[in-house]
Amino acid sequence: MIFSLFRKDPRAQLVEELHRRIDHSVREPALYLRLGVPDTPEGRFECLSLHMVLTLRALRRLPPPAGEMAQELVDALFRQLDGSLREMGVGDMGVPKRMKQLAQVFYGRAAAYDRALDSGDRQGLAALLAGHFGGKEPLHGLARYVLDSEAGLRAASLETLLADGPRFTASCATEDAR
Repeated sequence: MIFSLFRKDPRAQLVEELHRRIDHSVREPALYLRLGVPDTPEGRFECLSLHMVLTLRALRRLPPPAGEMAQELVDALFRQLDGSLREMGVGDMGVPKRMKQLAQVFYGRAAAYDRALDSGDRQGLAALLAGHFGGKEPLHGLARYVLDSEAGLRAASLETLLADGPRFTASCATEDAR
């Protein structure tokens, strides 16, 4: 019985792998070079949040246990953020305050992206993205990338998401951002 405490939870491993694949997608150079994502810690956080929201939206549409896995994916994200803060030298006393701020930003972004994606308003999404990524001009190429990725993720099953990871549309990253 005690040995069962040391066994890895297979679902936890699947969620960690899903999180790793999302994190890898966020490192796609074309996002930064062609689609207007600033290559800064803030830009990378925004990009990670955006990709997480897209994946969470896909998981919410799927049957159980996808909902539980979505929560576990959020937990994995915040473990990563906690570790990143500590690596950047934020002390033990400052981490909880920063984590609370990051959670508020993340959930605010998630709600805003949900509204924009549910409306299907590409122009509004481009303007929203510009605001989140610190730009003045709407990010039309990034908006197209997001909408195309959303459409692709909508068609994915839980098995596909877990086996192959979320597929974010790369075609927009290689075309003109307009």
